[in-house]
Amino acid sequence: MELVNRMMDAYEELKSAPPQPVLSGFRMAQDEKMERLQTVPLLEECTGRQLREVARITDVFEAGAGTVLTRVGDPGEEFFLIVDGRARVDVPGGKQSQLGPGEFFGEMSLLDGGPRSATVTAETPIRLLVIKRRNFTTLLREAPGLTMKVLATLSKRVRQLEQSRV
Repeated sequence: MELVNRMMDAYEELKSAPPQPVLSGFRMAQDEKMERLQTVPLLEECTGRQLREVARITDVFEAGAGTVLTRVGDPGEEFFLIVDGRARVDVPGGKQSQLGPGEFFGEMSLLDGGPRSATVTAETPIRLLVIKRRNFTTLLREAPGLTMKVLATLSKRVRQLEQSRV
């Protein structure tokens, strides 16, 4: 009976775990990654060499509509850049926003080591370029212009949240 109870507990735990995007069978060629990256405002000041490095360190992930990509309070280990599709951002207090192609999320947890500050859910099927923590830190160190843009976007998001609370 104890074995059955442990199996049921494990099942309930798995059932309540958020769905995660999976590495897709889809492979985006380096050239296509470079083309996509060149259109992202965040990366517009990067040199060709820096863009090649970004393309090299990214993984392509695809997820279906309704997939929870990040959950508030969870640890954050990735930075996400939307290639195709749309995502909904829900922050505590009921504030919502949408993100689309060229926009990004996940930077706060990577910058400060804290938990995720928002739940991000795919509204449509979505394709993302994902950069792991160790690569993100290296990228910011080697591309100061990129660091400034990430910080400016972060400041803008904080200001928008503050204005919505007033």
